[in-house]
Formats: sequence, C-alpha cells, structure tokens
Amino acid sequence: MLGRELTVPARPQRIVSLCPSITETLFALDLERQIAGLTRYCLHPELQVAGKPRVGGTKKLNFEAIAALEPDLIIAEKEENRREDVERLAESWPVYVAEIRDLKAADTMIRKLGELCDRDEQAAQLTGQIRQAWDVLPSLKTPLSVAYLIWRKPWMAAGSDTYIDAVLQRLGLQNVFSGGARYPEFSIETLVEQRPELVLLSSEPFPFVEKHIRELEMHLPHTEIQLVDGEAFSWYGAHMLPAARYLQKLLITWTAG
Repeated sequence: MLGRELTVPARPQRIVSLCPSITETLFALDLERQIAGLTRYCLHPELQVAGKPRVGGTKKLNFEAIAALEPDLIIAEKEENRREDVERLAESWPVYVAEIRDLKAADTMIRKLGELCDRDEQAAQLTGQIRQAWDVLPSLKTPLSVAYLIWRKPWMAAGSDTYIDAVLQRLGLQNVFSGGARYPEFSIETLVEQRPELVLLSSEPFPFVEKHIRELEMHLPHTEIQLVDGEAFSWYGAHMLPAARYLQKLLITWTAG
C-alpha cells in the first residue's frame, strides 16, 4: 500500500503479522494454519492467538524469533511498525506494508490481504459484511465537538489524517484537534480553550480509568467525559464488525444526552 515492489509466494504458508488489527483480519480470512508468528499485542481472536509464537512488540521486535520462524511473508503497518525495522526485515524476507488512515484504506487492506494470501473469496465476504454494518450505522444529526485522548504525560490526542479521526467523522463528531498534527501533544489549558462538548478517554494505548475523568472534570465542568473502548475506534479490518455494534450503542447514549 506504499507503492513498493514486492515479490511474494503465490500461496504463503508461513506468515508473520506485526500488527494486531491485521492479525485478527488474517484469522477472519481463514489463515490460522498459515500464521506462524505475531506480536504480544495481537489479542484477537483470543483462543486462536493463544498458541501462536510471539515475536516481541510492534515497536520492539525480536528479530531472532522472527528468523527462527522462517517466514515466507511478513505483514506490517506503517504506523504500527518502525521504518528501520521494516527495512531490516526486508533484507531477508518479503515485507508487505499496509497503511490505514481512513475507512476506505481499511477496505483496501482486506482485499489486498485476500490477493496476497489466496483468500479473495473470504476477503470479498468480509468487506461486504463490514460495509453493510457501517452503512446502517447512524451518525449524529447535531454534530458534537470532541477530543479523543490517547495518552497522558504528555497529554496527546488523535488528530487529522488518522483512522481514529475518520471514525469520529463517520459518527458525526467534530474533532477539535483536526487540522494539525496527527497525534498532537497539548496542555490542559489548550484543551480548555478548545471547549469540546465531549471528551473520549481511550482504553489504549494509555489505559485511562475513572480517576482520569475526575481529573479532567476539574478543568472541564461542563464537558461530558467518557471512557471508551479504544479497539472500537482504532482497530480496523475484521474488528470493524464488533466495533460497529459498540459504536451504535455509544451513539444512542450521546443522542439521549
């Protein structure tokens, strides 16, 4: 998806996945037997990933473990994995790099995985199910301004040109941090100046909990502050099916509010 030329086996049999969303999608494409290794952050589907070898984290790969698996295809994602790691791996094995910044790219990624791994039919079925689920997903009739927070110390939010921002837009939310950096750092004072009607505290990568709601309420007494499942907003591919159900429930609460 970066325009690189890549030569891969017609039917790869030993795939290493370096991105949790992609790992879950590969399982959904009926590639369990072909998945040779994955990262420690690859959590879904829970039962199937439990017995698979781990190759470190998305940003701290275990190159020796990858080499021992003798992969014939490695799949990475531009945002999840470091460029220098991909380049090092590409010296020895074919590395396909996905880039997911919006809903359309998520659809493309699934179809490309189908082409790469001889699962075109399964990919078509999965993309069809996702489109149907997201087509019926409503959006807010009256938009709400929102800040979607992903980190603390320093405070960070999801900004423009990110998959998270694309999901927010799809729901009818106006990101107060759009138009700047993809993941801007900010001060509490800056957040107060933005006057968001809604602040969403993601469960990942920083594990926000109830005490962080109370911390922000002192500065934003008139703002609705809510903990949300980060996977629903940031995991693309197969996870978009359960995400659609979760997001629809959120929309009901915001509409009622």
